[in-house]
Amino acid sequence: MRRTLILAAAAAALLVSAGPLPAAEAGSPGTASAGLWSAREASAFWTAERMASAVPLPDPAPGTGLAEPPASPAPQPEPVAPPVVDGGGPPVAAEPPVPGGSAPGPAAPPAESGTPSPPAPVPGTTPPSAPSEPPAPSEPPSPVVPNSPLNPAVPELRAAAGPGVGQDFGGLPVVGRMFVMKAGGAYFCTASVVASPGRNLVLSAAHCLLGPNSRQVAFVPRYTRAKPRPYGLFPVLRDAGKRPKIWIDPRYRSRGPNRAATLDVAFAQVGPDSRGRRVQDVVGGNRLVTGAAYAQGRVSLIGYPASAARPRLCVNRTTKFTSSDARIPGSFLRIRCTGYPGGTSGGPFLLRLDAKRGTGDVIGVIGGWKTGGDTADTSYSSYFGADVRKLYAKAVAGAKAG
Repeated sequence: MRRTLILAAAAAALLVSAGPLPAAEAGSPGTASAGLWSAREASAFWTAERMASAVPLPDPAPGTGLAEPPASPAPQPEPVAPPVVDGGGPPVAAEPPVPGGSAPGPAAPPAESGTPSPPAPVPGTTPPSAPSEPPAPSEPPSPVVPNSPLNPAVPELRAAAGPGVGQDFGGLPVVGRMFVMKAGGAYFCTASVVASPGRNLVLSAAHCLLGPNSRQVAFVPRYTRAKPRPYGLFPVLRDAGKRPKIWIDPRYRSRGPNRAATLDVAFAQVGPDSRGRRVQDVVGGNRLVTGAAYAQGRVSLIGYPASAARPRLCVNRTTKFTSSDARIPGSFLRIRCTGYPGGTSGGPFLLRLDAKRGTGDVIGVIGGWKTGGDTADTSYSSYFGADVRKLYAKAVAGAKAG
């Protein structure tokens, strides 16, 4: 699987469901304490040198965590209509699907299995205004904080190479690297801030944060090798048992990354930075959108590839992919974007990316089918439906309690 590198290299580098959803994994329901892993401690541990030496996480072994249960049908995303946006306030309608299943632009192909034909071009990199665009949500997801320099990312957003072509760029403050120590090795995935009432949640892929041995976890917005901490560092809080405050659907842990590939989503609670600021107050937050159409005309994909010094941006349309592999059942979002190898797992699929705010509507993260895909030029995501909404609700409640 191309989303992650082998352990040897790492060592060397030193919201409605038809049925009840099992309780989300979050270490334990105990009260979290920032003192167990503060920003100061995290900053002292994750030096610029250690962050630069980190490598993409290895693939989780099938059945990681709990014992593998008897074979059962894979969880399927449940349709939610209409789509909703959760940005910390009351849910509001998301962009309604366009007839044919895609946003304005070239018509997307119908759902298919196997390898798709190349997608039709989609001009530009910033979503244009269209008659179908909904009114702004009643509550903005994340107002830009005074003296929070979001605008430096804007010029490069307008310079994307073209539909389906990935290119390195200066990054967005709302997207960064999630660093984690496992078995003595320094690793990373991509993660992004998601708007929440507590202004302290980060979204990534479950396979990035799976397992009881994930330690010293920290989120660094807009990381680049030249400027490793332009907006500070935010530690993933620990509970009373010193386990990271991470929410993953327990079916993903018990069934493994293949049979539960449709649930490859994780939320993590981060504490304040060394100046006491909440992450969403500093960099903003993307709105969580669930129940949207698989086929979208303009989606921005952002991730941190392997050894690249900067993140990568690509704009293209998404299509629905239904797996024909019985070992990895389910339907997923798919996007053709070049140059997304290991390290990009957890990177957001963004609709309506606002160049002024540097935020958008997140409808997926790189992961799901084969933990994101088997080539660097086609990426996948678990579908964001009712299960993801419920997991988000549990994360919000857990973060509030702890």
